[in-house]
Amino acid sequence: MAKKQFKAESKRLLEMMINSIYTNKEIFLRELISNASDALDKRHYLSLTSKDHQVDRKDLTVTLTLDKENRQMIIEDTGIGMTDEEMEKNLGTIAKSGSAEFRKTLEKAEDNIDIIGQFGVGFYSAFMVAKKITVESLSAEGGPAHVWISSGEDGYTISECDKDTIGTKITLDLKEDTDDEKYSEYLEEFKIRELVRKYSDYVRYPIQMEVTKSIPDPTDEEKTIDTKEMETLNSMIPLWKKSKNDIKPEEYNEFYKAKFMDWEDPAKVIHYSVEGNISYTALLFIPGRLPYDFYYQTYESGLQLYSKGVFILDKAKELLPDHFRFVTGLIDSDDLNLNISREILQQDRQVKALARSIEKKIQSALEDMLKDDRENYEKFFDNFGLNLKYGIYKDYGINKNKLQDLILFRSSKEGKYVTLKEYTERMPEDQKEIYYACGSSADEIEKLPVMSRIHDKGYEVLYFLDERDEFVTQIMRDYDGKQFKSVNTSDLDFDSEEEKKEKEEKTEANKDMLEAMKDALNGNVKEVRISSRLKDDPVCIVADEGLSLDMEKYMANDPMSRGQGMKAVKILEINPDHPVFAKLQEVFAADPAKLNDYADVLYNQALLIQGLPIEDPVAYARKITDLMVSAK
Repeated sequence: MAKKQFKAESKRLLEMMINSIYTNKEIFLRELISNASDALDKRHYLSLTSKDHQVDRKDLTVTLTLDKENRQMIIEDTGIGMTDEEMEKNLGTIAKSGSAEFRKTLEKAEDNIDIIGQFGVGFYSAFMVAKKITVESLSAEGGPAHVWISSGEDGYTISECDKDTIGTKITLDLKEDTDDEKYSEYLEEFKIRELVRKYSDYVRYPIQMEVTKSIPDPTDEEKTIDTKEMETLNSMIPLWKKSKNDIKPEEYNEFYKAKFMDWEDPAKVIHYSVEGNISYTALLFIPGRLPYDFYYQTYESGLQLYSKGVFILDKAKELLPDHFRFVTGLIDSDDLNLNISREILQQDRQVKALARSIEKKIQSALEDMLKDDRENYEKFFDNFGLNLKYGIYKDYGINKNKLQDLILFRSSKEGKYVTLKEYTERMPEDQKEIYYACGSSADEIEKLPVMSRIHDKGYEVLYFLDERDEFVTQIMRDYDGKQFKSVNTSDLDFDSEEEKKEKEEKTEANKDMLEAMKDALNGNVKEVRISSRLKDDPVCIVADEGLSLDMEKYMANDPMSRGQGMKAVKILEINPDHPVFAKLQEVFAADPAKLNDYADVLYNQALLIQGLPIEDPVAYARKITDLMVSAK
């Protein structure tokens, strides 16, 4: 029996596989079970198409045996088996996939047979843990059984052997343990049980193993004895492959909590299948709570990837856009091009098409949730709304149209959440812009001087309670053709023609006083002017075009921006109907120099109302005291 050598390119590939291709040695078992599942599929198909090859479905199994004494793991299936020619063809040439060729014969067949093996390389992953591999196989097509034996790169032998049952038996002689690798763990029942559940739980044939169980000792109630029992390790039927009509809500919830390590039910379940250029089944979940590390760099997003029920990848980031990265779940597809180790996705058109399809489905599910289950949607938004806003802001608003109808803002109308669509649909006819105000709370915003006048006008104001909200709307620019307008901007205009004329007259009559107040503030303001936005308060600060007052506050607290002197161009507005205005006129007429102190006090007061810091709090306090003492 002469030893044969792998082809040169196969030898190099084998060396790569053992040392480089697979990053996780434990997946060898997934690959061998997947190959066994392929063989069982082929035999099942043969039994459906040939009367001479009938087989009972319950006899199609994979059996695992652990032999600690001889350091051997055995994987045996009752699949289609191999002839010596097929051994030479499939095992002697790496990357020669029998499954791939078998798939071609089914292209016009009506039966949908799942074939997992795509590369013909998964078998050789076993060399990562085995120093020797023995493959005994008897083909369903007849002929003698044959055995293939190899210790890796030094080649292989094929010869006849004694095997009575159709199928394939693979014996792995495990490597010796080292300081870095403990190969003995693959001889432990708990480890094999863990790997089968992790990678092959949904293979549709029973994966069986004789396990040790403790039972009561019939001769002594206080003792137990160990017994051996054959056990099926996999559940076989994936939840996502069942009809939605046959799945109860509590089944989804329990699956989610067990699979994705959560103790709360999901807020939303998205279960669907797609047939087309790329076919797949998806079982997705929107968590009911915010993961503690969601906004940390340590958080890993992505969907689990299965191929024909076999676990391939835990976090397929390519399948989820960043703005939906809170979604968890899994995708099962026959059509994806995986890389040679089936560990990561290839960046190709199929992946991009699949990602677009998933994104559209999540988008649609969220829209339905917003429409039909508002209360739960608002809870979801409390958890993940910031991520949606980030999706709008990212990449200069490229996803604005997708996400703008999913974001919510609290508003001055009963303090409840409102969508931009709801806001614009109930705007008064004379309102041309979407008004907003920034603050840390609704109470803080309602105390702004301008709010009384806005309420009198019957306008609704969006509360921007997150410091990033203004960044988002600056990227959006407008919604449904209506621009966003801060109530603290200088060009806020909701005056009637009559009100505008009255304002112009008062401005002209007090032009010199206003100019004197501006000069007294030494360049801190661009202008001091008569206000039409104030009702009960004497004064307010507004921002001219450019950086807003709230942006200035944000920049002042941002470590990356401190010291750069980024400030809004400010305008001081004075209420002509407030008693303080008459006092200013009186002071300016009697003692113009004293107006400087009044201007400074009012300016600092306006800054404080707006939540902006004042330059010299001590000087401000003393100036107020002096004015109180000198008041007549």
